[in-house]
Amino acid sequence: MALPFAVRLHPEVADALAEGRPVVALESTIIAHGMPYPQNVETARRVEGLIRTGGAVPATIAVIDGALQVGLDDVLLERLGTAPDVAKLSRRDLPIALATKRLGATTVATTMIGASLAGIAIFVTGGIGGVHRGAEHSFDISADLTELSRTNMGVVCAGAKSILDLPKTLEVLETLGVPVIGYQTDSFPPFYARTSTLPVDHRAESATEIAAILSAKWSLGLDGGVVIANPAPLETALPPDEVEAYIAQAISEARATGVRGKAETPFLLKRIAELSQGRSLAANIALVENNARLGAAIAVALAGRRPVA
Repeated sequence: MALPFAVRLHPEVADALAEGRPVVALESTIIAHGMPYPQNVETARRVEGLIRTGGAVPATIAVIDGALQVGLDDVLLERLGTAPDVAKLSRRDLPIALATKRLGATTVATTMIGASLAGIAIFVTGGIGGVHRGAEHSFDISADLTELSRTNMGVVCAGAKSILDLPKTLEVLETLGVPVIGYQTDSFPPFYARTSTLPVDHRAESATEIAAILSAKWSLGLDGGVVIANPAPLETALPPDEVEAYIAQAISEARATGVRGKAETPFLLKRIAELSQGRSLAANIALVENNARLGAAIAVALAGRRPVA
């Protein structure tokens, strides 16, 4: 298919898509803003390796040298993980970064855009954005949610980030018509922890079942994404009460220092890692790797059902 002039495919990704082989998209904000160096680059390479082992081709997405780059080599991964002042790009920021040729990391929303333009249907991330705590006053709601309502993408995640208002996030997803599928779970996982009191819309037991749900949705012309919620691994997940205590302190400090907007999530994740003495970072790395395994399996199953492009 013809690509917009601003979209550039890595040759391996282009070949896989042309041949109808499974491809899994990956975001780059987790590299530039979600983890410190060198864990960020090491994790990115390990996650790409897990996707290859699972039978799919990884396609990490970022804005580099005036193009939406779909698939990064080792040099570009290192550049993204070490460069200062990498822009954090959501939908509204994307055309500006492309026109000004600014180095930028893609959020869930912009990764979905890039993946969809390339013809990729499965995207693996850590946790989606959502409704921030106190949104009834701040109106701070992630563009990830509206992107999920309009872009056809299976988004594999460990739920939404724990720092968010999870009940309100699920309410917005329901309003937008976005199904939330729990992989071998009945509850919506809160990122660092495995379980919550919040139910998912449907429990799926296999990657094949999830692929069937995606195919059914899109074959009916029901545009929009599907959240595939995969609980964090048991051995690294944190107790919910402990996570909540860290979040409360981190949010209090953010309010006191005036941190807000796009800077808030990176600040909170960094502070929670400090308060947990690195345990939250270990949990974050493990859950992304766990999501990569599931994402590859779904991509392989979906490739057998419908063309990826």
